[in-house]
Amino acid sequence: MKHWEKNRAVLEKNFPGLEKIIARPEDDFESRCSVEASASGSPTLRIDGLYVHSKHDPEREALRLAASIPEGEGPLVLLGFGLGYLAEAASRREPGRDKRPLVVVEKHPSLIRRALEERDLGNFLASGDLIFVTGGAAEGITGPLELFEFPPAFIKTRSLVALDEDWYGQAESAASALLRRGEINRATLKKFGRRWVRNLGKNREAIRDLPGIAALAGAGRDFPALLVAAGPSLDRIAPLLPALKERCVLIAVDTALRFLLSYNIEPDFTVTVDPQYWNDRHLDRLGGRGGNLVAESAVYPRSLRQGFRRAFLCSSLFPLGRFIEDRVETKGSLGAGGSVATSAWDFTRLLGCGEIWIAGLDLGFPGLKTHFRGALFEEWALYGAGRFCPAETRSMLSLLDGRPFPAPAMDGGTILTDKRLSLYGTWFERQFSRYKEPKNYSLSPQGLRIQGLAAGDEAELLRRPPQRAAINTALDSAISALEENFADRERAEKRNGLYRKALEELLAELERITALSREAARIAREGCGNASLLGEAQKEAVLNRLEEANRLISESRGKDVAGFLFPPIEDLEKNLTSRTPLRRHLELSWRFYEALAEAADYSRTRMLAQNPPLS
Repeated sequence: MKHWEKNRAVLEKNFPGLEKIIARPEDDFESRCSVEASASGSPTLRIDGLYVHSKHDPEREALRLAASIPEGEGPLVLLGFGLGYLAEAASRREPGRDKRPLVVVEKHPSLIRRALEERDLGNFLASGDLIFVTGGAAEGITGPLELFEFPPAFIKTRSLVALDEDWYGQAESAASALLRRGEINRATLKKFGRRWVRNLGKNREAIRDLPGIAALAGAGRDFPALLVAAGPSLDRIAPLLPALKERCVLIAVDTALRFLLSYNIEPDFTVTVDPQYWNDRHLDRLGGRGGNLVAESAVYPRSLRQGFRRAFLCSSLFPLGRFIEDRVETKGSLGAGGSVATSAWDFTRLLGCGEIWIAGLDLGFPGLKTHFRGALFEEWALYGAGRFCPAETRSMLSLLDGRPFPAPAMDGGTILTDKRLSLYGTWFERQFSRYKEPKNYSLSPQGLRIQGLAAGDEAELLRRPPQRAAINTALDSAISALEENFADRERAEKRNGLYRKALEELLAELERITALSREAARIAREGCGNASLLGEAQKEAVLNRLEEANRLISESRGKDVAGFLFPPIEDLEKNLTSRTPLRRHLELSWRFYEALAEAADYSRTRMLAQNPPLS
C-alpha cells in the first residue's frame, strides 16, 4: 500500500473514473494472487503459485521483452498488465523514435489496483498516450483501437494470457476483425471511391427531392419484422413466405428481391446501398413490385429510378453527400458494416419492430452452396458456362476465393465461412450487444453462429394471428404523414434554397482547395529541384509558405470532401527518390498537394456534371 496514495493522485488527474473500476472487489481471483520480493528487491507477482514476472529481476526481464517489439506507427496493445513492468518498459520513448500509444488490456481490474499499491507508477501514468481497457467484455478493445489510423502491434504477458485464454483470445479476435474491416474499407475505397463520387454527383438532387427515413422511426413498433437476406438457406423458407408476410413487416435486401418476387411476394421495403452497376442489376424489371426503396445517396443512379412505389434516403456515408445533407436536411443514419444486410437490419431496428426474424443470413456456405436457387449470380454463371468451365466450377471458385474455413453454426454443427463473411458476423455481434432491443432470431439453422442472435422456430412465428391489414395501415399512415410534411410548399421552397446555397458553397470550397493545393505543389516542386541552392532564409521561406497553405486548407469547410479520394500517405512515400531530409520532405509535399488537388478537382467536376431527373 506504500505507493497507493501517490499513484492515486496521478490516476485521478489522468484517468478519472478508473479508480472506481479497479476498486471493485474480485475476492475469488485476489485470493489466488500474492506479491513477494524478487532477488533484485523489486516486487513480483504469483498467481496460483506461478510467477507472472521474473522472480530474479522483473524490471530487467521487461526491458528485454520490450526491446523485441517491432517498429511501426500504430499503437502497442499489451494483453495482461500484472504489476506493470512490461507496460512501463514498452511505454518509454526510445532515442530517435517517437513514442507509440499504449493500450493496456487487463481482464482483472484488481491487478491494476495491486500494481499501484506495490510500485511507484506515477511517471508511467502521467506519460501520456496511455489507454486502459479492463474488465467487462473483451470486445471493449475495439473502441480505443478505432481511434488510430495505423494497425497496432500486440505484446503479451504470456503467463496472464495463459490463465484467461478465452477472454484474451476474444480480445485479440475482436481487434483482428477490426483490422480486417479497416483493410477491407481501404481496399473498397480504392476500388470504388471514384464510383461513389460519380454516383453522388448524379444523385445530388435526390438529397433535396427525396424524404429521409428518420420520420419512419417507430412505424413498425407493434409488429415483428422478417428481414430477408440473400443467403443459400432462403430456399428453405420459400413455401412459408406468404404466411410469414401476413404476420410481419417484410424488409428485403436488394439481392434477395428477385427471390421474393419470383414467389409473388412484394416486400414492404427494399434496402440498397451498393454503388456498383452490377448491383443495380438485381433491381431490373421490377414491374412496380419492389415496395418502398430505402437507399444511400451514392447508389448507382438508376437504382433510384427502378419503379419502386416510393424512395427514401438514409444519411450519406460519405463526406460529399454529408456536406449537402448537413445543410439541407438530415435523412437518418443507418449502420454500415460492409454488407447491405447490416444496413437493412439497422433500418428494421429504426422501424421499432420488437422482434426481428432473419432469413437467409447464413454468412457462410451451408451444404457448400454459395447462393439461393435462381439468384442472379447463378444465372450469370449459367450464361457464362462452357465445356471447360461449367457453372459448378465457377461456383466452387467463388467459394474458394475467400479462403474458407470451418466455424460454429447455429444448430451446433459447423459451417464453411470466410474472412469477409465472418467480419459481417462480428459487426452483427457488436450491434446485438449494443442494442438490447429488438430481440433477434435466425431462421437459418445452418448459418454462422452469431452471439446475440437466437435460433428461431418458424412454427412459433406462424402460430401468431395474421395482421397484414394492420401492418399496411400503420405503414401507410406513417408514410402519408411523412410525404405530406415533406411536400409542404413552404418547406420545399426552403429546402430548395438551402440546397442551392450548399452546392454553391461546396463548389467554391473545392475550387479554393484545388487552387491552394496546386500552388503548394508548385512551391514544393521548385523547392525540391533547387534544394541544394537554397540558403537558410530561403529554405525557411519555402517551408513557411507550405505551412500557410496547409493552414488554409485545414480551415476549409470542404477539406473532408477533398480528402475523401486522397490516397494513403504510404502510397505517396513508396515512390520518393530524394535522400536528404529537406529534399525528401519537399518531394513528399509536392506529391501530397498534387494528389489533393486532383482529388478536390475530381469531386468538383463530378458535382458539376449533368445529372438525370429522378422521374
